[in-house]
Amino acid sequence: MNNYAFIDSQNLHLGIKSLGWEIDYQRFRLYLLNKFGVTKAFLFIGFIPTNQTKYTMLQKAGFILVFKPIITYKSCGQEITKGNVDAELVLHSAAIEYPRYEKAVVVTNDGDFACLLKYLDEKNKLEKILAPNKRYSSLFKPYAGKVLTLDKLKSQLEL
Repeated sequence: MNNYAFIDSQNLHLGIKSLGWEIDYQRFRLYLLNKFGVTKAFLFIGFIPTNQTKYTMLQKAGFILVFKPIITYKSCGQEITKGNVDAELVLHSAAIEYPRYEKAVVVTNDGDFACLLKYLDEKNKLEKILAPNKRYSSLFKPYAGKVLTLDKLKSQLEL
């Protein structure tokens, strides 16, 4: 198998954090390889210069990082940092990397990716949707048989 994973890192991180635990990225990378034959795992992430140690750890765990510049803004008196990676994830999975893999594993619970899932499914290239928790978009309903929630894998993936 030559399957690729396309991971919305912010969605994964916040989804797992909402469950009260933290993911072990090295274990997660091995899980993707052993369970789904993922030879390349692209992690789409906002770039913050002070997070270099984290980026190095993720690369050592076997992820290919695709960086997006971040934006910072204030909301309700709190500073919010956002690196919206949706366009990059869609571009890589549906165009740039598309001819190089057999099937895609998409890691998100964000309904913004419904059009991508539809496209990949129609082309018989959608292997699995890994949703960080049970609160994934209702737009995933047509692919219910391909959705796996990571909350079920806490014992295997927890840091």
